[in-house]
Amino acid sequence: MDDYEKYEKNVQKNIKRNERFLKEFKNEMNKQKLSQKTINKHLNNIKFYLNTYLNYFDVIKMEDGAQKIDLFLGDWFIHKCLWASITSIKENATSIKKFYKCMYELNHIDKDTYDDLCLSIKENMEDWLEELTAFDNMDFDDFF
Repeated sequence: MDDYEKYEKNVQKNIKRNERFLKEFKNEMNKQKLSQKTINKHLNNIKFYLNTYLNYFDVIKMEDGAQKIDLFLGDWFIHKCLWASITSIKENATSIKKFYKCMYELNHIDKDTYDDLCLSIKENMEDWLEELTAFDNMDFDDFF
């Protein structure tokens, strides 16, 4: 088995592992009586974060993903996702914060990890939005 095959096997294993966390998150949102539309939005944002971004460069487990929020919303999301907007960055930050709060409450991560995530979102949101604006205003004709 070559390195790429090993990587793909680990990605599939991580996606399968994440199903449990997504199911728990969905159950908690149902208990909160959120609308189905809101639940679906949060789930789609988290599935994308866990199963796409955290498996993009290397296979990163959910527990370690809380430390990747700045790179995700401040760089990767802006440059890789055509739908990146002020609204989508804020919505993703909210979904990720809500998800990791649930993971903390279910004892999958510790309080420091959750608190660090919240602090990162609070301290970096303005920078992320400025990066998005700068990227959106970039003149790509200069590159061709």
